[in-house]
Amino acid sequence: MSNPPFGFGLPDPDKGRDNESSGGQSGSGSDAFQQLGQMLSQLGQMLSQAGSTSGPVNYDLAKQIALQRLGSEGRMGFTAGEESGESAVRDSAHLAELWLDEATILPAGATTTAAWTARDWIDRTLPTWQRLCDPVAKQVSSAWMQALPDEAKQAAGPLLSMVGQMGGMAFGSQLGNALAGLASEVLTSTDVGLPLGPETTSALLPQNIAKFTEGLERPKSEVLVYLAAREAAHQRLFAHVPWLRQRLLATVEEFASGITVDTGALEQLAGRVDPTNPASIEEVMSSGLLEPQTTPGQKAALGRLETLLALVEGWVDVVVADAVGERLPGAEALRETLRRRRATGGPAEQTFATLVGLELRPRRMRAASALWKLIGDRHGMQARDTLWSHPDLMPTADDLDDPLGFAERLGDTGAVDDGVDPIAELERAERARRGESEPGQGKERRDEGDGENGAAGREPGDA
Repeated sequence: MSNPPFGFGLPDPDKGRDNESSGGQSGSGSDAFQQLGQMLSQLGQMLSQAGSTSGPVNYDLAKQIALQRLGSEGRMGFTAGEESGESAVRDSAHLAELWLDEATILPAGATTTAAWTARDWIDRTLPTWQRLCDPVAKQVSSAWMQALPDEAKQAAGPLLSMVGQMGGMAFGSQLGNALAGLASEVLTSTDVGLPLGPETTSALLPQNIAKFTEGLERPKSEVLVYLAAREAAHQRLFAHVPWLRQRLLATVEEFASGITVDTGALEQLAGRVDPTNPASIEEVMSSGLLEPQTTPGQKAALGRLETLLALVEGWVDVVVADAVGERLPGAEALRETLRRRRATGGPAEQTFATLVGLELRPRRMRAASALWKLIGDRHGMQARDTLWSHPDLMPTADDLDDPLGFAERLGDTGAVDDGVDPIAELERAERARRGESEPGQGKERRDEGDGENGAAGREPGDA
């Protein structure tokens, strides 16, 4: 039985024959009982783990499955005989930060640079995955319970908690397999476009980068510097644009929390589920019959997320091209390769489609890159990067359709040409809308009224 769910399954008859002793059948019965005992022991261990984990997803199981699938491969960095992964990553990140200082007004955002293995990536990103996956798991679990008839709920009694544990194990198994596949392919901590890792930590995965480099016909050191520049640019945004990290993750949560499940389909599937068999639950969950229904609210959230992801990826694309374009001979080829990799959808898109029902693809990254490039050429780096200071200043999906119009309107406001603080302008407009005076204006008027007879200009009640 290949890939047994949750790590246990029926004995393999082929292996049983291989293990039979040459003395006849006396050993085969003993082996069968031993294999049965091991299977029951593993089942008890999995149920024990399920009982120790609260919530709709068994994240302990997810981590265990992911690490088991990675095996020893997840512990490796660069191959033997090459420069150590940590040293190569550290040197590349330092060089990339120096180049980026000339391409953006945002200062370095990473205080720590790390070379991660695939196992490290799972350890460091699992808390964020928990935040993203909990909403959809809660929705599906609650819909499953609500679909049961009242009579069935009363008859089941304590078994309902066991079914909940099995559901958490099934979700954990699905998450663990998805994370294992993703961890073996991601290149940096921000490779999926979201800030999955710890704040202010710039991380690259040397082993995955080595595999990625094999078909590029470019030196590994060159590829590493280019990817380090992309990672550093992402970290500058996430560290110095306070609203960005929360906005991205909250939008994914909003999409996931709005998931609805067809209870009619659940009723049809109820007869196919064996509560004592985790494989049957996982089969039902992956059958497609529980595919979430997209609501208008979710479509709006998806549109906002796609636009914001495109703006992030587009800005990183332009800034990195400005920073390394004339310094790395293969920069343009690497730029196009990574553009296609993000646009066509790789492991990140498949993982999100499986876990959250969301295709995490910046479909309009090229349009966003063109927009940021145009703003920088027309108004300069300062004006381009200042737009990140407030979400209300950011381009919209309509602006991606008309980048020239947005650039012209940006110049007409005078903010980019006259050195006006855009945040101060927004605050001033908000105060004007509420009919409030500017801070300090009252005091200035009193001071103007004060002369030699200062009391003449004071407001009633002033001492």
